[in-house]
Amino acid sequence: MDRILLSTVAYRSPEEVFPYVRSFTDYPRYTEHLEDVRVRGDGGVGSIYDLHLAWWKLSYTANSKVTDVSPPESLEWRLVNDVDARGEWRVESEPEAAPADHETASRIYFDAVYDPYSADRSAISLPRFVSLDWVVDRVRPRLLSEAETVVERLVADIEGDRRPVELTIHEMP
Repeated sequence: MDRILLSTVAYRSPEEVFPYVRSFTDYPRYTEHLEDVRVRGDGGVGSIYDLHLAWWKLSYTANSKVTDVSPPESLEWRLVNDVDARGEWRVESEPEAAPADHETASRIYFDAVYDPYSADRSAISLPRFVSLDWVVDRVRPRLLSEAETVVERLVADIEGDRRPVELTIHEMP
């Protein structure tokens, strides 16, 4: 299993941060490869988000199910089709990280655990002469950069302005 665990600080309270983390339908604004998100349910536990991704000559819809929500601290999810993957968005109060001109801060964690070789080969239409190993070798480093981009843009949305965001990479494939 591979794991991506990264975090950054947003200059807002967990109560202000969590609605942004929870709003999966806004995520296409945060990454170039996520084209569309549709929700089946009310966004709570049991809701399924259809995440339509496109990269290179590949397109795929991942179905992500919300498995636990504990506002304003945690939202857990898992993919329910084709790939063994699960993860969590976690928000922790970290007021000591706030600069002098901000009242408080929160640390936002993105944690994803996945097995790239668990992909159902029949669910992904690969071009002729392209193997799953070739795709995994190219997608694996992109996953980390995509996670970084999502977190950076998420912070800009939360705070209302872009700023240099320091990312802490705790674990990566």
